Amino acid sequence: MRILMTAIFAVCFTAAAASGQSAGVWLEENFDTLDNWKPLHFKKIDKHSQYRIAPTEDGNMLVAESNASASGLILKQSFDVYQYPWVSWRWRADNVFTKGDATQKAGDDYPIRIYIIFEYNPENASAGTRFKYGLVKRLYGEYPPDSSLNYIWANRPHDQPVIISPYTDRSRMIALQAGTANLGTWQEQRVHIIDDYRRAFGMDPPQTASLAIMSDADNTGEAATAYVDFIRIHK
Repeated sequence: MRILMTAIFAVCFTAAAASGQSAGVWLEENFDTLDNWKPLHFKKIDKHSQYRIAPTEDGNMLVAESNASASGLILKQSFDVYQYPWVSWRWRADNVFTKGDATQKAGDDYPIRIYIIFEYNPENASAGTRFKYGLVKRLYGEYPPDSSLNYIWANRPHDQPVIISPYTDRSRMIALQAGTANLGTWQEQRVHIIDDYRRAFGMDPPQTASLAIMSDADNTGEAATAYVDFIRIHK
């Protein structure tokens, strides 16, 4: 989405660990509440996607609904990707967008996606990057993210294993699901952040990251409903 990277300026990364963690698990999110999350809204987009908790047979799930809208949820805490490089979750989508296309700005909408958002560290940046990020910090009060991995439920299959966002080359997209084949069924995903970052960017990732969930339909003007059963960040 066109302004995701700048919209996250207003979200403050913290180093606090998620509550309720067990050995080897930094976050075990079963969506009993949304206390671990903050709304992620975007300037110039007044219509927000809706997120709510709904009961299931064995717990709760997050329901994400978009209708010509865009907004997300961002985890309040940040974590060390080298200590906890795995992220697992289960998701489901009822439909994809007929006009959706991950390679085009006009089609850059998804019924559901999971972002790993890496924190910028000026100590590891080049002089040019420090200057550019410094200007942004003076304007917004915070540094923008360094980069992001974007795991998407793509609207159609793509040949590329990694897709560069049509809005910024600092965001790389990986389609874990694509098209209509698995719509309406729960799909469990497990990704290794460090391996995927190296594959996407050709280098090691920054050490600190947070996580966001989003359903957006502002570019296509369509509507979708999707669900997340759990998210786990772990060793």
